[in-house]
Amino acid sequence: MKRPVVTGCCLWITGYVLALYSNLPWLTITTSALLLVEIVVIYLLRLPGRQPLCALLLVGVACGYFEWTDQRNVTALLPLQQQENPDGTEVTLSGRFSSPVTVDGDRASFTVEAASVRFQDRAFPLGGESVQVSLRLLAQAQQEVASGWRRGDAVTLTGTLRSPSPARNFGGFDYRRYLRLHRIHWLLSAKGADQAQVEPAAARASVVQLLRWNDELRERLSRRMDLIFPAPQAGFMKSMLIGLTDDLDPERFQQFSELGLTHILAISGLNVAVFLGVCFWIMRRLKLTKETALRVCFWLLPFYILLTGASPSIVRAGLMTMVALYAARRGIAKDVLHSMAIVAWIMLLWNPYFLLDVSFQLSFLVTLGLILGVQSVSALLQTWISSSMLRNTASITLVSQCVSFPVSIYYFNQFSLISWLANAILVPVISLAVFPAGLAAIFVGLLYLPAGRGLGWLIAWLNEGIFWTTDKLQQLHAFKLIWPSPGLLWIALYYFLLVVIYGLWRRLSLGRTDELPIRLERVQSRRSVNLPMCLSLAAGGFLLLLWIGYSPERFDRSGLVQFIDVGQGDAILIRTPYGRNLLIDGGGTLAFSKPGEAWKARKDPYEVGRKLLVPLLKKRGIHQLDLLVLTHEDADHSGGLQAVIEQIPVKQFLFNGTYNPNAGMEKLFHTAIDRKIPMLSGERSEWIQLDAVTRLRVLYPFQETVGDAEIVQEQNEYSIVILLEMLGTKWLFTGDIGKESELALLGRLKDDHSSRIDVMKIAHHGSKYSSSQEWLDYWQPGTAVISVGAGNRYGHPSADVVERLRMSGVHIFRTDRMGEVQMEVRKEGVFSRVKLSPQQPIP
Repeated sequence: MKRPVVTGCCLWITGYVLALYSNLPWLTITTSALLLVEIVVIYLLRLPGRQPLCALLLVGVACGYFEWTDQRNVTALLPLQQQENPDGTEVTLSGRFSSPVTVDGDRASFTVEAASVRFQDRAFPLGGESVQVSLRLLAQAQQEVASGWRRGDAVTLTGTLRSPSPARNFGGFDYRRYLRLHRIHWLLSAKGADQAQVEPAAARASVVQLLRWNDELRERLSRRMDLIFPAPQAGFMKSMLIGLTDDLDPERFQQFSELGLTHILAISGLNVAVFLGVCFWIMRRLKLTKETALRVCFWLLPFYILLTGASPSIVRAGLMTMVALYAARRGIAKDVLHSMAIVAWIMLLWNPYFLLDVSFQLSFLVTLGLILGVQSVSALLQTWISSSMLRNTASITLVSQCVSFPVSIYYFNQFSLISWLANAILVPVISLAVFPAGLAAIFVGLLYLPAGRGLGWLIAWLNEGIFWTTDKLQQLHAFKLIWPSPGLLWIALYYFLLVVIYGLWRRLSLGRTDELPIRLERVQSRRSVNLPMCLSLAAGGFLLLLWIGYSPERFDRSGLVQFIDVGQGDAILIRTPYGRNLLIDGGGTLAFSKPGEAWKARKDPYEVGRKLLVPLLKKRGIHQLDLLVLTHEDADHSGGLQAVIEQIPVKQFLFNGTYNPNAGMEKLFHTAIDRKIPMLSGERSEWIQLDAVTRLRVLYPFQETVGDAEIVQEQNEYSIVILLEMLGTKWLFTGDIGKESELALLGRLKDDHSSRIDVMKIAHHGSKYSSSQEWLDYWQPGTAVISVGAGNRYGHPSADVVERLRMSGVHIFRTDRMGEVQMEVRKEGVFSRVKLSPQQPIP
């Protein structure tokens, strides 16, 4: 066994994966210890076949260790939770700050290491369990108060204890799971800084004090960088140099993400390499010996890891570099693969949940690919590229793109065909100029601010060139591809075929080049194997796999109607049996701001379209929307469409023909016009055929209801009403129309005898002003879906509406209680499933 540490690490990861996808509660730390003893005994006795047997046992050890870790990741309130649900209870929490306090507008967020929690009549010890706190600030002066709290300070806080919300949409972000992986099981929400009694911690040598000093240093550096760099670029430089992303422009981050450049903004191996390069350059100028330089850099790296936030990627890069520096100083023959395996093993033993972290996965995968593939690929490209610098750049870009592709599309669901170009142009500029100059600007700015500010302005010119380049590249929309999240089998086949293609290509290329270290006879001796044909078959299988992965539902002839839970709003995604995609409304976040409350505004406020709807559309592989329907222009229906139009290609845009003058609608219409999307004014129409088995008809508004571009502020009664037929089923989508519009439409439809429908989207989230008895009697829906926000301030849905539906024998789905509602249309009928309760057929 040439690399036992590498093999052992791979087996350890295999055990973790087995634990993730199996339910083996009998595997505990005791089981792992016994299996480990068996491995030692087998090797001491030198039993035959010991290597495969011990490999299997090591997988069992890892599986048991992960299970043991996961079983211990429970709340101390579990006995209370099993007896009575404390969710929503007012409590008093005692503990200390275990994270920095982040103040953003009227919200302060932090984590408390809780010692105890007190309910009205009793108290429970929590033993240091982490609780995530969200504190709403009631006055601007409270921002300064909250900003003065520090990690390690003692705190007693009164608020409402809640369990984190699970994912409410299929494939959506699961906040409960995310917090559990960080060993957090409870949220505490409070109002007013006066609800917290804080006592500063005494200064004494401890890990907490070290982290506290590190927080203060990062905060001071952040403030100094605000003075060194121009305001629009300070957030960009903070993210790249010290890992602070709070001030990074969300639109700039989205731009870098679409171009595959997020590794520039994430602290990783590139930053460590440049940091060490700068340190070595300085020490060379100071005439220090090589041994001293290695020792200094070794001890500087832990400091740099902490300073930059200690994300999994920087921990990996830093620890690997420390192993390499130690080996170089000791003169030990070093193996980079062994170094990587040692670091991965240490991190996974420290925290098994690192395996589920995208930063950890991408960091190690790309590093592994670069170690194994760059030199060989560079040699293979020697025939086509003569320049060694260009060849190495092309090799690094090609290998990193190929290796990271499945993981990237799994998490981010997008890939730019010009990502390689963006990396080839910008990575050298940033790594060789912007990053070192940025470190120099900080160092000089700490000594003499005007000089640091001068360097900052010079760097700003370079950054403007970088931003101009990314702006131009992002406008090439045709090169952006949206990929659905692939399954594990697809990912495994991808890497298998990639390795096969690489091996066959390498064998063919090396066999034809006399200068390379493989004799031609090694290839020629296997005349029975037709290597070109094998390579062609492997490449064809690889292309077929990509074709299937890009659109896995290509041959699915069922329809799907998805009532996405966007809170208090509507968003309905429809996929027809022949692959047409329709989106009716896009949800939106309602804002209630008053004059003089500008201080409450957050740097990156929650926006339904960008944070929820667009990620879901991408995850489901929506490459384009054949029809986008805006039933009316209220914010809870239109707000999320801005992000949709910016990131998803739209072929046609149907709206109600009116205009509600506000900044959001003006921006939305301008974006649609700039992207040359045909805009259709909604009015009563004949049937429109979407595919062979799907057609729709606009029933309302009538042509005479609205004029051309009429300004209408109260939009509900102008909502578009759509009747959809798909595979013999009928669906009615009603926007927010009220009783007046319902009666007006019924007056036009009284001669239509085919009125019974299968599914009705209840108007206006179940408001008492809609869904009259006459309306229900005419349509006779079998099923109704109410799209409504959980705990909304309007009291939707109305109890009267729900009762009318029940008395009419209508089966009711509600997004506030069930999360997303999906209905699949097959030849056999309509089948439903909901996110927050078991699957059930429509009666």
